Amino acid sequence: MIQWYPGHMHKASKAFSKILPQVDLVIEVLDARLPGSSENPMLARLRRDKPCIKLLNKSDLSDPGQLAQWVACLEHQNLVKTLVCSLGDNSIFELPKLCRALVPRRDNRRSMIYAMIAGIPNVGKSTLINRLAARRIAKTGNEAALTRMQQRIEISSELTLIDTPGMLWPNIENEASGYRLAATGAIRDTALEIQEVASFVAEFLLKTYPERLLQRYGIEPLPQTAIELLEAIARNRGCIVSGGRVDLEKVSRLLINELRSGELGGICMETPAGFAAECEQVEVIRADKAARKEARKALRHKR
Repeated sequence: MIQWYPGHMHKASKAFSKILPQVDLVIEVLDARLPGSSENPMLARLRRDKPCIKLLNKSDLSDPGQLAQWVACLEHQNLVKTLVCSLGDNSIFELPKLCRALVPRRDNRRSMIYAMIAGIPNVGKSTLINRLAARRIAKTGNEAALTRMQQRIEISSELTLIDTPGMLWPNIENEASGYRLAATGAIRDTALEIQEVASFVAEFLLKTYPERLLQRYGIEPLPQTAIELLEAIARNRGCIVSGGRVDLEKVSRLLINELRSGELGGICMETPAGFAAECEQVEVIRADKAARKEARKALRHKR
């Protein structure tokens, strides 16, 4: 279990719950490289029957084939539509029309749509808002948890966005999700050991995208283990300290930075089926913990 939950995120989740009844729909910005892990389970519980747009951002950094599977999977959810976008295209400008399609005009209601826009830290939400509004409104940067306050942004005469700080949930029970979130920058780099995150990424790339490693680093034959891959990349890129030893911290940062920047090509770090299996395993572990807790409680009562 991974825990990284700054105080302002707790305040944001409370504010979100308070204002949700006042909005017409919810826009959740997801990372197209990890659509499952970047979905906030708290958000799904809170929005209930509100229409929702899942905005898959950073699609230029994702694997198109895998992303298409995720779009189909997400649109099977109740009252959910998807929009795929990146900084390199104009897809974000389709958002107002999609909002109107989900909230049609009625004679007895206002024409303005109030949409709450939310997402995990560093998913690119603020950059998208600034682009859509055609002015700098939200603070941006390649760092988790920059937006700290809720604000209203009038996009047009028919759409107002209510921006919220990036929100994670208190306990990330799916360990693999935690490592993916750390690898893409949703969790601050200080929250987890950089070498552990890099080892997770290296193992994933060896299994799923070996051809990208060959193309990027020219290491042939490819090593069999994550640590061997990190050592090979270190030698290839000169991440060596005195005595010819590998600088594991330096090569770990190098691999993660190249993953984040897209220099390894478009990558999707999870599939719908694989993520669903992980979630099922989390439920099994959770049920087992609950059963053991009840057993201990019953034993105390007998005494």
